[in-house]
Amino acid sequence: MEYADVLKVAPITQKEKAYATVIGTEAVRQTSSTQTPHEVCEDVVVQERLPERDGNVGGTVAGAVIGGLLGNQVGGGNGRKVATAAGAVAGGMIGNNVDKRHVGGRVVNRTERQCHTETTTSESSQVTGYNVTYRNEDGTTGTMRMDSKPGNRIAMGNTDVVKGYDVTYRYDGAEKTIRMNDKPASDRLPVVDGQLVTQTAAADVGTTRQ
Repeated sequence: MEYADVLKVAPITQKEKAYATVIGTEAVRQTSSTQTPHEVCEDVVVQERLPERDGNVGGTVAGAVIGGLLGNQVGGGNGRKVATAAGAVAGGMIGNNVDKRHVGGRVVNRTERQCHTETTTSESSQVTGYNVTYRNEDGTTGTMRMDSKPGNRIAMGNTDVVKGYDVTYRYDGAEKTIRMNDKPASDRLPVVDGQLVTQTAAADVGTTRQ
């Protein structure tokens, strides 16, 4: 059997869209907190102690009498009258203050409205994207972040796909080129009755002679 020597093998490529198979997706979530202040009021019972002379004016009257007596001893005539009146007023005020400050009276309950501010914290979560694990056509795997959840496959751009091979060979002193679907397995091709033998040969695309 005769053989032709393979001189050159040139792959014929074509641009095609490349896809990868999705093998897993994981949602990426972002959590945010919101604080809302609000007023809380309640009725609270408080105790207070009344003055010992609750409702009486004993201190005021006593103070006025003492103040008047002291003022009456000052000056004479109209001056004594003025001093007496002034002493009565001053003594009444002092006695009234004594009544207010004096403790020891009965304890009473009263209700008062008390308010304070409280803050309520609420959390919310939303999906911001997906971590997608994929497998390429060559078997390699990878992970990428996507804004939305993909389907069964994802586009990976364009790739060069080999559609065949232009094989240049020499036989009987002549060089020829033939289109083959598959790459030759060796550097020689069989020749029968002057014809190149290959099951994947497509067509002669040119002839070059030395």
